[in-house]
Amino acid sequence: MRSLQVALLGCGVVGTQVVRLIQEQATELTARVGVPLELAGVAVRRPKRHPELPPGMVTDDPMELVSRPDVDVVIEVIGGIEPARSLIMTAFTAGKSVVTANKALLAEDGSNLHAAAREAGVDLYYEASVAGAIPLLRPLRESLAGDRLHRVMGIVNGTTNYILSRMDETGAGFSEALDEASALGYAEADPSADVDGFDAAAKAAILAGLAFHTRVTAADVYREGIANVTAADVASAKAMGCTVKLLAICERTSTVDGESVAVRVHPAMIPRTHPLAGVSDAYNAVFVEADAAGELMFYGRGAGGAPTASAVLGDLVAVARNRLAGTRGPGESAYADLRIQPMGETRTSYHVSMDVADRAGVLAAVANAFAVHEVSISTVRQEGRGEAASLVIVTHVAPDQALSATVEDLRGLDFVRAVTSVMRVEGERR
Repeated sequence: MRSLQVALLGCGVVGTQVVRLIQEQATELTARVGVPLELAGVAVRRPKRHPELPPGMVTDDPMELVSRPDVDVVIEVIGGIEPARSLIMTAFTAGKSVVTANKALLAEDGSNLHAAAREAGVDLYYEASVAGAIPLLRPLRESLAGDRLHRVMGIVNGTTNYILSRMDETGAGFSEALDEASALGYAEADPSADVDGFDAAAKAAILAGLAFHTRVTAADVYREGIANVTAADVASAKAMGCTVKLLAICERTSTVDGESVAVRVHPAMIPRTHPLAGVSDAYNAVFVEADAAGELMFYGRGAGGAPTASAVLGDLVAVARNRLAGTRGPGESAYADLRIQPMGETRTSYHVSMDVADRAGVLAAVANAFAVHEVSISTVRQEGRGEAASLVIVTHVAPDQALSATVEDLRGLDFVRAVTSVMRVEGERR
């Protein structure tokens, strides 16, 4: 081969940086791959908005571009489900390997994409789909392939981490911190994908599938966002030596019925001594627990044009090397086919704050509500007196359904004026 021809689908924040890196690092990329990597074309919706690209390179017909016989590798950074899925499938049918950053599509239809790539004898690489520039998926898929992973827990959304960090640092409320994130460009005009946990849930599905060799989709992930996290929650976390983070948690669990995979995304209090507690601003980090390797943490910029493009280029080099060698990289590994554990069966612990009547017998009755559901209490703290009295209770680990049922019973007690906050507590050794 004299060169490898690369088709780029999308030229937004990430795509623009992909073009820049391919052009600026052309000589080094040639040395690393063995032949030049050349842009065969760039597909965009509005070609006139990209005067920086050579006119003959830009097209508004992505299907024609991925079908061209001279194209060797397709990079997809347009996002969403369609037309991305159809374009990638067409590329596979035409014998082209694909590099993508499309977490939503992978979390929804990853198994079919992998099957199509396998049938066509080509590669599907997607390092950029989770945690931006952080080398994470390849270590899970390759470096740790000889180990047994137990838990993958991380901060995988920079927008929510920035918001919660500002709430912790300044005492601001959610809305105020979100406005600040929007002003700085960390939050989209419609931030729901981030603050409601959809973005993190898609990434959690991808991480769980790789870590536990089981097909996991976004629909399998329990999801809660951060919109209901209050300044009082953050202050209460501080009082017990914790901070609040939106966590993606993927766990291998064992019961008498066999092994399962539990995957969830929700805000949680974690001890300030935990490695994830110090991850602030818009950074991402993922903490991995394995049999032989022990505890590992991957940290860095989890979003942004240049960081994400860095991961895309890393995949491009790997795919290009495979193509020159006539080989393929590792495909889907779903041999374990573990059961997906419902959230109700997942074992966690709760931090519960409630406004209560300040009178004798209240604490005993509250403790009884926990005992009925076999939930053990770890700590109890009373704050205020009279009309301002409140109880803060932290439980030991128990099934989530038992904890949830306990909270519902507490809401029905006459002397509980309101259950003001319920948040899970994570990060302790199990």
